[in-house]
Amino acid sequence: MTSQKNLNRYYTLFLFLFLSAFAIQVKAQQGADAHSKEAAIIAAMKNSANDWNKGDLDNFMKMYTDSSTMMMPTGPAGLTVIRNLYATKYFNGKMPKQNLYYDEMKVTLLGENYALLTGKFTLSGNNLPERSGRYSLVMVYTKDGWKILHDHSG
Repeated sequence: MTSQKNLNRYYTLFLFLFLSAFAIQVKAQQGADAHSKEAAIIAAMKNSANDWNKGDLDNFMKMYTDSSTMMMPTGPAGLTVIRNLYATKYFNGKMPKQNLYYDEMKVTLLGENYALLTGKFTLSGNNLPERSGRYSLVMVYTKDGWKILHDHSG
């Protein structure tokens, strides 16, 4: 009977160690997954700034989904209004009036496919006064990667 009790203890200990190792592995994977999502969001934003600075407003706008909104003084506005705002206020024809840089980006995951991105934008160059402000973006993961679902820039 004693050997049966010892065997049961070994099985219990083995099961405990196995489950502990599994839990640690899952937690590590979740941490790596979160870091990977954060890195992908920040990379997408940096790529969009590069598109802006090259004068490629069409590619810059690909950061937005078809149903994206931007908070305006009158309330949320859709994609057409967002694009027209950038084209008329921030571009001189084909090129931007100033270069765009993002800084102080912080990602907060809001579940599996959503995130909040906060940070600072700066527009500078072309002998114009530097302009900067803060933004908060609701990001969504799509088949084409991370996109802006809602933009609240100021």
